[in-house]
Amino acid sequence: MPERDLDLLISVAEEAAKIAVPLANGRAEMWEKSGGAGPVTEADLAVNAMLEARLKAARPDYGWLSEETEDDLKRLQNPTCFILDPIDGTRSFIAGEPSWAHSFATAQNGQVTAAVIYLPVLKRMYTATLGGGAMLNGEKIEVCKGRQLSDADILAAKPALEPSHWSGGKVPLFQRHHRPSLAYRMALVAEGSFDGMITFRDTWEWDICAGALIASEAGARVSDRKGDRLQFNGASAMTKGAIAAPQTVHDEIFSQLNV
Repeated sequence: MPERDLDLLISVAEEAAKIAVPLANGRAEMWEKSGGAGPVTEADLAVNAMLEARLKAARPDYGWLSEETEDDLKRLQNPTCFILDPIDGTRSFIAGEPSWAHSFATAQNGQVTAAVIYLPVLKRMYTATLGGGAMLNGEKIEVCKGRQLSDADILAAKPALEPSHWSGGKVPLFQRHHRPSLAYRMALVAEGSFDGMITFRDTWEWDICAGALIASEAGARVSDRKGDRLQFNGASAMTKGAIAAPQTVHDEIFSQLNV
């Protein structure tokens, strides 16, 4: 079943790109969500509408969790749930930057089973199934191994370097890099271009669900900021942040956290 779900997710990701790409770079109507939740565009909603039509028809017994759909906790009654971010990195999408993504996954009993992260401008399709490895454009990918944290290139936003997050207020030495899309950050760790990614704020499931499986299947240790395994399709639809890195780097990060 994960393989069939992956084929479906790939198909809708390709269709999503046909909707979104012509509306990128400021060509889509945009407005701010209420409560300071950030921008949304007509492209986000158009992709979401397509996803609802196709995925609910194909898997009517699956639950539904999408950034652009009001949450219905009836999804908790379904063993398997779609978890979707129609456009991850909406600000980049609006600005005409290439690093926005479609991020789609299925989760069964809290565990991600199939995942797609598609960056159509960069022509990068990351995929994974549980136990089936991780792929980039059909080629197997693996995390970078053998690095120490002091030599590592870590994807993180500036707030991750606040001393309050780290034991004794001492921020470890590593090279910080940034990409706006959390999904893309996890995919870059999976392909070995970076040695890890961290985000310590509470994080929406749809931002990291697909990336969590892709990174894990590429050999990364993936956890929340407490070191616990990530669980998906929860009532709050949020995780306690995320850390994804090869085991050695993950262990070093976690050993220095103020938890």
